[in-house]
Amino acid sequence: MSGTYLGMPAFPAFPEAARGAVHNPTLRGNLRHATHTIRDKRARAVAELDDWAALREAGKQIKDHTLRHLDRYLVQMEEAVTAAGGTVHWAADAEEANRIVADLVKETGGADTEKREVVKVKSMATQEIGLNEALEAEGVRAYETDLAELIVQLGKDRPSHILVPAIHRNRGEIRDIFRSEMGEWGRPAPEGLTDTPAELAEAARLHLREKFLRARVGISGANFMVAETGTLVVVESEGNGRMCLTLPETLISVVGIEKIVPRWQDLEVFLQTLPRSSTAERMNPYTSMWTGTTDEDGPRVFHLVLLDNGRTDTLADEVGRQALRCIRCSACLNVCPVYERAGGHAYGSVYPGPIGAILSPQLRGTGSEVDASLPYASSLCGACYEVCPVAIDIPEVLVHLRERVVQGGPAVRQGNRVVLKPAKGHAAERAAMRAAQWAFTHPGALRTGQRLASRTRRLHPRTLPGPGRAWSGARDLPEVPVEPFRDWWQRTHGGKDGAK
Repeated sequence: MSGTYLGMPAFPAFPEAARGAVHNPTLRGNLRHATHTIRDKRARAVAELDDWAALREAGKQIKDHTLRHLDRYLVQMEEAVTAAGGTVHWAADAEEANRIVADLVKETGGADTEKREVVKVKSMATQEIGLNEALEAEGVRAYETDLAELIVQLGKDRPSHILVPAIHRNRGEIRDIFRSEMGEWGRPAPEGLTDTPAELAEAARLHLREKFLRARVGISGANFMVAETGTLVVVESEGNGRMCLTLPETLISVVGIEKIVPRWQDLEVFLQTLPRSSTAERMNPYTSMWTGTTDEDGPRVFHLVLLDNGRTDTLADEVGRQALRCIRCSACLNVCPVYERAGGHAYGSVYPGPIGAILSPQLRGTGSEVDASLPYASSLCGACYEVCPVAIDIPEVLVHLRERVVQGGPAVRQGNRVVLKPAKGHAAERAAMRAAQWAFTHPGALRTGQRLASRTRRLHPRTLPGPGRAWSGARDLPEVPVEPFRDWWQRTHGGKDGAK
């Protein structure tokens, strides 16, 4: 396993982690209701655009071009941000990014521990690096201001969805969390709080307002960075992001290096495809853009932390690099039958669902049990590819990563070459593939085996023994035909001369 950290503690393999989820009726009900609602609304929003296919292709082309020239655009971004009054920091991994942010926050707060607190805009990058925990270890308290992230934080929980981190919670559970935990973090929940959405939202608004007005530091991610102008863009639906981006004296943005686009004009594509794919809206209620600092308007100090954390290694993979196109819309989660049943926590990463199944093993490597299992957490139905607004062929990458897992044993030197030893746990599969290869290259043996299988068909089990039980435990083996196809063809089409 690489040193890349993705915001989650050590986790078991996907099948083991998912086993409890699929037997939790409350969780499955929450997931089913939420994902079906979101994806139905998204389908209607997308259907309004006659040029959706063209927008999808444009987004793909812009992202692919940017990734091919990422080095040039990142340098251009740094120059533009610096010229606009900001400061750019480069972080190779989570540890370096956390250290940079913690030092900046402590410099702002000085020795006054009461001022060592920050308000945060919803950010996958800061979850990825475990920033909240790192700040807490340095005596800094971070407050999530997105409603769903607030629910997760108050409940001492983990996000389970990219767009709706608390999708696994229902209204009754949220009410109970607010009643029991809000007082420990600040303003308590109102007396007699019910589970109606309006009351829950009002309780969160009152709780957060004092934090917005007091905090001297805001922390954000960004949906996009524009290399041409040094502009950062955040889209959101609640207004909490706008508060965090304008009220504090200092703003620190932690952004993955793949979030860059070359030109201001490129935003035209993504500001149409992202809201429709994520929240099923024609446009986001709040789209905030900032370029460096401006006197008497917004934060006086701006820092941009450009985060690698495994992205450069992912970029080197010609097949897998397309995962870096992702704009975090979460459309693939909402159509995935595996995610709907297993939930987000089973993926062992802040990136759940189909995109997490290809992104996490590339950022972290496939050396751990959980990362080796993620490429198999899919039915390969292709629904994720069909809805992706930047046309990431997730099934293709999943198959590619499965190959890497099988060949992903330790590197050993053989003469002048370094090769990967086959990974443990796949010996039976490799033996079966070698046997199949031999049979298909020896037609006589294949024909004899087919005839023998047909004549003994009544003796065949309906499920596989041993390791094969994991596959056949949920499905029956197909019945062997009464006679092989070649024998049937020869019998019904005139013998050997009729067989082609």
